[in-house]
Amino acid sequence: MYNDWKNKYDGIICNPPYFKFHDYDNKNILKEIETNLNCKLNGFTNLYTLFLLKSIHQLSTNGRCAYIIPSEFLNADYGKLVKSYLIKSKKLRHIIVIDFEENVFDDALTTASIILCANDNLTDKVQFSNVKSLKDLSKIETIIKEYPNFKNTAQTYSFSELNPEIKWKSYYQIQNGLKFKNLVPFSTYAKVVRGIATGSNEYFTFNVSKSKKYGISENNLLSCICSAKDVKSSFFTIKDFEELKNSDKSVFLFNAQNSNNENIINYIEKGEKEEINKKFLTASRTPWYSIENRPPAPIWVSVFNRTGLRFIRNEANISNLTSYHCIYIKQQNLFSEIEIDLLFAYLLTDTARKIFADNSREYGNGLQKFEPNDLNKGMILDLSLLDIKTRVKIIKLYKQYRIEVLKNNDGESILNKIDKIFVKKYTE
Repeated sequence: MYNDWKNKYDGIICNPPYFKFHDYDNKNILKEIETNLNCKLNGFTNLYTLFLLKSIHQLSTNGRCAYIIPSEFLNADYGKLVKSYLIKSKKLRHIIVIDFEENVFDDALTTASIILCANDNLTDKVQFSNVKSLKDLSKIETIIKEYPNFKNTAQTYSFSELNPEIKWKSYYQIQNGLKFKNLVPFSTYAKVVRGIATGSNEYFTFNVSKSKKYGISENNLLSCICSAKDVKSSFFTIKDFEELKNSDKSVFLFNAQNSNNENIINYIEKGEKEEINKKFLTASRTPWYSIENRPPAPIWVSVFNRTGLRFIRNEANISNLTSYHCIYIKQQNLFSEIEIDLLFAYLLTDTARKIFADNSREYGNGLQKFEPNDLNKGMILDLSLLDIKTRVKIIKLYKQYRIEVLKNNDGESILNKIDKIFVKKYTE
């Protein structure tokens, strides 16, 4: 990244290193990019995209470039500036996205894409293609052989049509939200933020046994769900919390603020001997052992999933670590307490999950990830348009569903009824 900027090449083939921003000297390498390409990038940019931009810059006239890289940047926040450069350069020709349900690399849980670029004036279009299996890779030979002629598909766009600010999955995947009318951003109704990040879960999390061992009373422990797998259903109750506690699961966070208790002081000193105070997150806090001020959220949502988003109603009113994001309802006239039930009833439906999936980030083997802003910017049905009669009907069904779940029944048929109401109201 520091050398060979002036040389030009007729052909470049690359499978670059895949390093996140904290795994390479991003500060100095980004300066190189800015100096040579006149392109300022986000500090979170993954190294593989920098190799791609450098290669595009170094193509000689009529030169071609082929890259195999993760497709993550097409849908990540840091990718916006990378995509802006690709559009501006007018050298991007084809993006072939490997189907997310097939893990192409046995040892890497990541997406895969093949990027084809050319430094010519033979076309002003970019085409996206999907490869469903390794056998389909022969498509690429046809694409190269027929260039600059593209097959006439809906996945072909002029540079002026490409928007770097949006997730580019909308250019190569059918968007579920297009089937519905009256959609609004989720941020209209709620705000999503990540759960509590401790900086050292091993140190900060407690179960009953650990609290007895170190003499830490519950007055200095914060009730918290520490592992996503400890939540079994869509409703997390006080009873569920007590069962986890009695099973000696980790359900507390060390909360030592303003305590002069000898056992608390000893545990803090233990952390300093183990240099917990020098870790990345703890080193930036004052005092280092304080935990983030994150009030319990009424709804949790899973970060990673393979079967669609998982929403949990936090009836126990406890905190959560980063395995879940927090959903806080915006205080406005539209929502009273009962309206939270209406929103949660919607979030439990297949319709909600499918529309949110339009804004997800995919990893290998069908794994989806949602960052808080993926959800904040994701679209949902505009629930304010529902008439009173329909709202009452949905909430009645929702309460029936809750009763079934708490009896350990699946209640799927009730959810299907709720879903059908939403589909009918927002597609007709």
